[in-house]
Amino acid sequence: MRLLAAALLGAGAAGLAWAAARELFAAPILARRNVRDVDVPVGAGVLAVLALVAVHATIGAVDAARDHVAGDAPGRTAAVVLALGFGLLGLVDDLLGDHGDKGFRGHLRALAAGRLTTGGLKLVGGGLLALGVAATVADDLATTLLGAVVIALAANTANLFDRAPGRATKVAVVAMVALVALTPGDERVGLVGTAALVGAAVGLLAPDLREQLMLGDAGANPLGAVLGLGVVLTTGPVVQVVVLAALAAANVAGERVSFSAVIARTPALRALDGLGRRPR
Repeated sequence: MRLLAAALLGAGAAGLAWAAARELFAAPILARRNVRDVDVPVGAGVLAVLALVAVHATIGAVDAARDHVAGDAPGRTAAVVLALGFGLLGLVDDLLGDHGDKGFRGHLRALAAGRLTTGGLKLVGGGLLALGVAATVADDLATTLLGAVVIALAANTANLFDRAPGRATKVAVVAMVALVALTPGDERVGLVGTAALVGAAVGLLAPDLREQLMLGDAGANPLGAVLGLGVVLTTGPVVQVVVLAALAAANVAGERVSFSAVIARTPALRALDGLGRRPR
């Protein structure tokens, strides 16, 4: 029930934030061409991050008024820290990135040459952020490092899917449903922050599908990172290693294969991906 409430609060807060801030996102500096060659404001994912902060504050205030100590508070706080950090790094990339250097290899080559790209900033800053947050929820060095890698790779994996209207949010919803289904009831308390952010992304889904906004890296990276945190908070090392392997495979594949091309060739994925979108 608490997960559903967090998701609904997140969706409502994000929807209200978009209604209030829509004119701000009409600024020319935010315009980017999408897959249909239409100018759409990028970086609107920051509204989902702000919605998560609002949900965290609301739940905390309600619990305090009831003199209730919530078991989900540490997880929610970790989710807020991750979302704010990855949201900021993503927004810098959305606004300043020239995307000439792509993928891990491109950014690492640039770093080796003494040149910091916005992607390289995300790589270094995101890795440190993931490590710092993982250290607050892990028991020892090994699980801290494992959790940090899961969080960082999940953040980048979500970014790989952010190539078409609504796609990153749809993938996040599927991942969230799978995570809830695989998590025992008493351990789902760790997913409240994750549910709030995924709900916030859903609150922006309609304008995303109508090509009125793009989540951008400012939204996709926090989504992936907080879903990765959800895995860290609710599963043991064995499951995390399996998830890490899957995320690593996705990231390696993303360096060589277009996910959009794979989706286009797979009828079921193509139907889900196109659901609610304008025809190309």
